[in-house]
Amino acid sequence: MENENFETFAIRTQTERTQFDEHSTPLYLTSSFIFQDAEDMRASFAEEKQKNLYSRFSNPNVTEFTDKIAKMEGAEAGYAFATGMAAIYSTFATLLNAGDHIVSCQSVFGSTHTLFTKYFPKWNIETTYFKAEDAENVEQYIQPNTKILYLETPTNPAIEVLDLEFFGQIAKKHNLIFIVDNCFATPYLQQPIKYGADIVVHSATKLIDGQGRVLGGVAVGREDLIREIYLFARNTGPAMSPFNAWVLSKSLETLAIRVEKHCENALKVAEFLESHPNVELVKYPFLKSHPSYEIAKKQMRLGGNIVAFEIKGGIEGGRNFLDKIKMCSLSANLGDTRTIVTHPASTTHSKLSDEERNEVGITAGLVRCSVGLENVEDIIADLRQALD
Repeated sequence: MENENFETFAIRTQTERTQFDEHSTPLYLTSSFIFQDAEDMRASFAEEKQKNLYSRFSNPNVTEFTDKIAKMEGAEAGYAFATGMAAIYSTFATLLNAGDHIVSCQSVFGSTHTLFTKYFPKWNIETTYFKAEDAENVEQYIQPNTKILYLETPTNPAIEVLDLEFFGQIAKKHNLIFIVDNCFATPYLQQPIKYGADIVVHSATKLIDGQGRVLGGVAVGREDLIREIYLFARNTGPAMSPFNAWVLSKSLETLAIRVEKHCENALKVAEFLESHPNVELVKYPFLKSHPSYEIAKKQMRLGGNIVAFEIKGGIEGGRNFLDKIKMCSLSANLGDTRTIVTHPASTTHSKLSDEERNEVGITAGLVRCSVGLENVEDIIADLRQALD
C-alpha cells in the first residue's frame, strides 16, 4: 500500500476481494482449502507457492490481521495465536533449548512469571530477574548461556517504564534475542522494533480488541525467527480462530482513535488521583512524577490507558475501595471500552507472599485501573465516591 499513515493502512489493509465485490472482508470459516489438481497440491505443500492449506497453518482472516500488526510494528513477518499466553509460550518454546537462560525484568505478567519459575525449569531453562530500578546493571545478569532478553514496558501491574533503546543496545552487544511484550502500549503508542527488538508479542485480547469480546495473541518480528515460530505453532496447534481474527482485524480499524481517547481519559484520571488525600502514590507514564517520565516521552506517543495507584489502608483499604465502586467494573481484564479496577493483592496475586508481591511491585494497597471510554467526569466521580 502506497499510503504509510497508520490510520489509513489499519483500515485499508484487506484480503483480496472475491467475485462478490464485498466492501468489508468476509469471514472465512473453513477448516481447509481445496486444490485444482495433483500438481497444485504438491507445489502448495512443498511451499513452492503461497496458498492456504489448512486453517491451523494459515487462513485469509488470520493473515489479514497478522499483516496489519506486522505493518504497524514495522516487522518483517508474524503469526497469530489463540491467546496472548499462547504467543508468549510458543515464542519461548520455539527459540529455547534445554540449558538456555533468560534475563527478564522482574515485573512481568503473572502467567509469564509462572512459565519462567514453574514450567521452564522442568526443561532445564532458567530465568534471572532484574528490577526495573536496577536496569542499568542488567549486564551483570547475562551468562554465557543467556539466549533471550525479555521485558514488558509499561510493566503489569506496576507501570514501570523501561528504556527500549538501552536494552536494544545491550541485546545487540551480547548477541541476545530481544523480545518485548508491547501489550500495554499497542503499536500505535510504541514500536519496540525501532529500538532493536527482534520479536514483539501482544495479548490482542486487551486494547487491540478493545471491547472485551475475543481472545487472541500475536508475535511479529524478524522473518527468520517468525518462520521457526510458525513451524512450531503449525505442529503444536495454538492457532487463532478465523472468527477472532476477523473481529480483531476490524478492531484495528479504530485502534488509533480509541487509544487516543483512552490516553486522554487516563491522564485526567491520573491527575485527579494524584490530588486525592486518600491516595499515597500514582504511577502513570505521562505524569511528571513518574520516575521514568523522560523515557516514556521519548519512546511512547502517549501514556497508555493503565493507571496504578496506592490507596491508604493497605489490603483493607483496597477491598473497601472495590466494595464502594458503582459504575466501573471489577474484572481481571483490561483495555476494554469500560473502565475496570483490580486490586491485585487480594485477587490476582493473592496466592503470593507479601515478600513475593513486593518483589514485583505489588504493594498491599495497589489498585490497577484500566481507564475506559466513558465520559471522564463519570469515571472520576465513581473513583472519588469510592475513595471518599
